[in-house]
Amino acid sequence: MVNIDQVDWHDRTHFIAVAARQMRRILVDSARARRYQKRGGGALNVTFDEAVVISERSPDLLALDDALETLALEDERKARVVELRFFGGLTNEEIAAALEISTDTVTRDWQMAKLWLQRALKKERPCAD
Repeated sequence: MVNIDQVDWHDRTHFIAVAARQMRRILVDSARARRYQKRGGGALNVTFDEAVVISERSPDLLALDDALETLALEDERKARVVELRFFGGLTNEEIAAALEISTDTVTRDWQMAKLWLQRALKKERPCAD
C-alpha cells in the first residue's frame, strides 16, 4: 500500500494515477476474496466499450488483472493507459500528462490495448453458447 504521507504529489493527475493503481489492487483483492468464499461467486464477464462504462454485468477483475499483467510484459505503457482509464477514470489528456506522452499516442495505445485485452479475455472464457 502507498503511504500518502510519504508521496511527493506533483499534481492532481499524479494523485489520480496512484489512486488508479491502488483501486485496481483493492478491486482485484476483493474479487479474489469473493472467488474463494465457501460458496464462491463464479466468473463474471468483462465488457469494454468506448466510454468504459461498466454495465449491469460486472467485470471479471481477476481475468482483467491477469490480462493486464500479461500485456504489461509485452508493453508496459499500454497496460498503464488501460489502468489509468479503466480504474482511474482519467481522460486521454490526463493520461498523456501522467505518462508524459501525446494524446494521439494515448488514443492509439488505448485502441490497441483494448483489442488486445478483448482477444485475451475471450480466450480465457470457455464458449457456453
